Amino acid sequence: MDVKKFSISPDDSIKTAIRQLDKTAKKLLVVVRNDKLVGVITDGDIRRWILKNENLSMAVSRIMNTSPIVITRSETPLALDIMREKKIEGLPLVNEHMEVVDILFWNELNSSKERITEGKKVPVVIMAGGKGSRLYPYTKIIPKPLIPIGDTPIVERIMNQMMSYGFTEFYLTVNYRKELIKAYFNDDDRYHLNFIEEKEPLGTAGSLSLLKDKITDSFFVSNCDILVDVNYEKLLDHHIKNENQITVVTAMKNYEVPYGVVSLDEEGRIQALNEKPSYEFLVSTGLYVLEKGVLNTLPEGAPFDMPDLIRLCLQNGKKAGAYPVMDSTWLDMGEFSEMRKMAERMKL
Repeated sequence: MDVKKFSISPDDSIKTAIRQLDKTAKKLLVVVRNDKLVGVITDGDIRRWILKNENLSMAVSRIMNTSPIVITRSETPLALDIMREKKIEGLPLVNEHMEVVDILFWNELNSSKERITEGKKVPVVIMAGGKGSRLYPYTKIIPKPLIPIGDTPIVERIMNQMMSYGFTEFYLTVNYRKELIKAYFNDDDRYHLNFIEEKEPLGTAGSLSLLKDKITDSFFVSNCDILVDVNYEKLLDHHIKNENQITVVTAMKNYEVPYGVVSLDEEGRIQALNEKPSYEFLVSTGLYVLEKGVLNTLPEGAPFDMPDLIRLCLQNGKKAGAYPVMDSTWLDMGEFSEMRKMAERMKL
């Protein structure tokens, strides 16, 4: 392994660390000074910093763990046991001089695909009723949830990912070409699957009103065209700990304007010229955790979208929070170009 790809200086900015984590598509960087390990930084460290609404231009040293768990060559056989016990996803392997010679990652060593954590009995609602107009003409023939990524439909990949964390109860809200979706899963006893049929399209949140008598506590909601590589148990714990009514999983997007941006004063004179500025935004990934009480605010059987539900929650004085993840952990197949990228990033 090229350790330099995962190395960063304590003087580098947190913004630089975010870009590097996205580039490596891993969840850990080693912080090195004069070739020696001085700390580690994870996606969780960055998440907590973002949630404090702090400056991303600050140095990595502000948030790094200065007492990281490390391993030596002779202890390598114990790596999986250590990661399982400490619930971490990566271990720096160091020599006697505290120089990082390798990094061991859970998902690379764990051939059984066992997860570090075990899930809880929480239902998963997958919104699968839309027409998928951005993927036309594919969706003229098959519904968007059944479009394959590799040899497996996207909705099945979502379910398999959730099941790997122990979440096994699924509700699929269906409308467009619903018979094809139901036929695909017919006699498939791998999934505890319930179909919720919309009589007419109800938007990205409206069909949740049909679940009022079926949901008893917290539950996940996912669009049917996204995959987020997140620890779902930690996401659920964050949602409950913060007493959110809605938690939106967000990704950090960086946009660079490819021109010099001109700012004017009140008299039309140039006040400043910023060459190719870049901006960071938190965007919704299409994955959420909701409380049952939110369902009572939905109009009965009427079209309603998730942004409207979040606004309504805030207007009613309820708490809506965010759970930031790295952009590299979010895969979206809403358009043809993104669908190809998803397959490439999953090495299919």
